[in-house]
Amino acid sequence: MKSSRLVSILLLLQTRGRMTAAQLAEELEVSVRTVYRDVDALSAAGVPLYGDAGHTGGYRLLDGYRTRLTGLNADEAEALFLAGAPGAAAELGLGSVLAAAQLKVRAALPPELRAHADRISGRFHLDTPGWYAQAAEAPYLPAVADAVWNSRVLQVRYRRWAEPTDVERRLEPYGLVLKAGRWYVVAGPGPRTFRVDQILELAAPDEEFTRPEDFDLAAYWTAYQRDFHDRLHRGEAVVRLAPGVRLPKSVDGPTDERGWTLATVPIESVDHAHGEFLRLGTDIEVLEPPELRERMARTVAELAERYGNLTASGGD
Repeated sequence: MKSSRLVSILLLLQTRGRMTAAQLAEELEVSVRTVYRDVDALSAAGVPLYGDAGHTGGYRLLDGYRTRLTGLNADEAEALFLAGAPGAAAELGLGSVLAAAQLKVRAALPPELRAHADRISGRFHLDTPGWYAQAAEAPYLPAVADAVWNSRVLQVRYRRWAEPTDVERRLEPYGLVLKAGRWYVVAGPGPRTFRVDQILELAAPDEEFTRPEDFDLAAYWTAYQRDFHDRLHRGEAVVRLAPGVRLPKSVDGPTDERGWTLATVPIESVDHAHGEFLRLGTDIEVLEPPELRERMARTVAELAERYGNLTASGGD
């Protein structure tokens, strides 16, 4: 958003000195023309910003000019990275810290930029969990976060899906990820991914570890999700879909005279597909695999018998 870019330009020039429009555009991933417009907006807001022409030219702030971002401590600086997710900051024990940091940043902005920031915070709110997802209780989240900040080893008792379900693990926590309202800790050796709400017991021995310098949390998570989905959808189902019905990642085939579409759909398992396809009611017909079609038929027959008996008995 524009207000965010304006602040970024201001801080980039303050920390790096002179920068060209092309350098700013590359850093902010916008066009050079956008940088020109943003620089004009900063100048109109009263920021002493000057442009020098020539080979060694570029934009710079008036010597001695500094934004009034004073008083930020280390915790507040870390909390700013969670400014888009106040609920997440609160879960990590940084709610009040985030509020203090935002207050200081707001006070440091020129009036025009402050108005932009107020408009954004008043009109946009991020709420990540789904409507029907029950919040996962993660009582050890603050302790895990502290271990992430300080590169401290954790000894945990962890509940997993496979047998044996409860296992002991030594973790070297590299980072935390918030996905769809659930917290995950990415930890070495490996690294591997663990759900924080499945930690049953936790101890923090006085032991530090060295985080790999080349570890990129965002890149790891992207690869982890891709591998997860590849492993998740190992099978396929062939179905007929009613007019207007589409399924994620389906490969659509021909459509018949009634408007029903033949489609091939990736599935995790027969059990999972059975539950998902039942949600569509009469808008889907399963053709393959045979075991899925037979299971759907048995379920439909059981439902017909059950509701038929209710109808015959008057609903008692």
